[in-house]
Amino acid sequence: MSTLTANPDPTHAQAHGWRWAPWWVLAFVALWPAPGYAEGVMVLGALAAIVKLLLARFRGGMQLLSGPAWALTSVLFFAYWLPELFSAVDAADQARALKESLVDLRYLPFLWLVAAAVAGDRARRITFVGLGVIVGIWTIDALLQAGFGASPLFSGIDRIKHAISGHGMCPVQNLAQDRLSGVLGPCNLKLGLVLASLAPFALYAAARRFGAIGWIVASAAVGLVVLMAGSRASWITYGLVLLLSGWRLLGWKKLLGVFAFGAVVMAALVVFSPQVRDRIERTTQAVTADQEGVDVALSGRTRIWGAAACMARQHPLNGVGARGFREQFTACDPESGKLPAWGSGPALHAHQILLEILSETGAIGLLLWLAGAAMAWRAWRYASAAARERARPAMLALVVTVFPFNTHLAFYSTFWGGLTLMLAALYAGSLLARER
Repeated sequence: MSTLTANPDPTHAQAHGWRWAPWWVLAFVALWPAPGYAEGVMVLGALAAIVKLLLARFRGGMQLLSGPAWALTSVLFFAYWLPELFSAVDAADQARALKESLVDLRYLPFLWLVAAAVAGDRARRITFVGLGVIVGIWTIDALLQAGFGASPLFSGIDRIKHAISGHGMCPVQNLAQDRLSGVLGPCNLKLGLVLASLAPFALYAAARRFGAIGWIVASAAVGLVVLMAGSRASWITYGLVLLLSGWRLLGWKKLLGVFAFGAVVMAALVVFSPQVRDRIERTTQAVTADQEGVDVALSGRTRIWGAAACMARQHPLNGVGARGFREQFTACDPESGKLPAWGSGPALHAHQILLEILSETGAIGLLLWLAGAAMAWRAWRYASAAARERARPAMLALVVTVFPFNTHLAFYSTFWGGLTLMLAALYAGSLLARER
């Protein structure tokens, strides 16, 4: 039996988790529209976790996490962080790269806190249902924006920001109106991807409370927002969520009906929504166009991927350094001097998880990421049926977020890296929680 399995001995299950941990996690997620405050909550949570964990261990017990949960959470963090550290050795800006890798150590105690937030049955319900509620509130807010032209939540946040600092959340020159932005605002167009990655928590909560009807209603509401948010990557992510969660609840025939209904809704949006129509037209160009047309259809992705492949060839061992893509892009740009499809300036990251890992952290980074994935799979394989069931929402959210056959945000950025690590800790903590 693997060492990464939960200890079923009831004598070890008398006190585990931390009753405040779920609220730290929910506050962290709820404050994503204000990134600075979310970062502050994360840092404070990390400090609180260090104090709490030291005190708990000095009292002689694994009261917060089971041993396997400690191990897997730490392994998944180091599979993410060690590539960053190794890539800093010969990065273009070595001092900055080393500083960033050391600063990112703050994630480790915060991940222990996240895992503790799902270590007990009550805490896990609070955390998972709370995440589902946040997704539901953000979905309703986005639907109101679609109907009335403004997000009530973002408008409120923007007014508070004006009152505090005299200016809004978004500089006027950065306002974008080409897709639904919701609570995150028109200068942070990640709503579709965020809702798609967190959707499993909302769908499982709805199914648990209202059965198949609840799942269908919730999936329709979230899906409508994901479609109007305009990111094709989020469409793929959300399609995977529906596929992997719906077939167990509805069966294949009813699930096909859900997808058929979704196709009808998309066809209607193509007629009535210029933003969705533009995304569909650009996607279909990729099938019939030449290489230049394909690059335009993919918003310059083929050019970015060519540069990423160049960096991987030139720095095969440890890459150009985490977050060093933008500095090296010009030297590896396959179409240097030509105006890119995204406008002006260098590409900021590879937009694809495997190419990001290879170009920024090299073969060492890829091997460490694969090792982390193997340990996560091994833990799932040897877990009990009950453990798999309680961890399923977190597992699904993590799988669709790192699904390799898609385009992605930067995993070594503060926002998307923090989201991914949080999902990894939720998975490890819920799968390997102590069983009574």
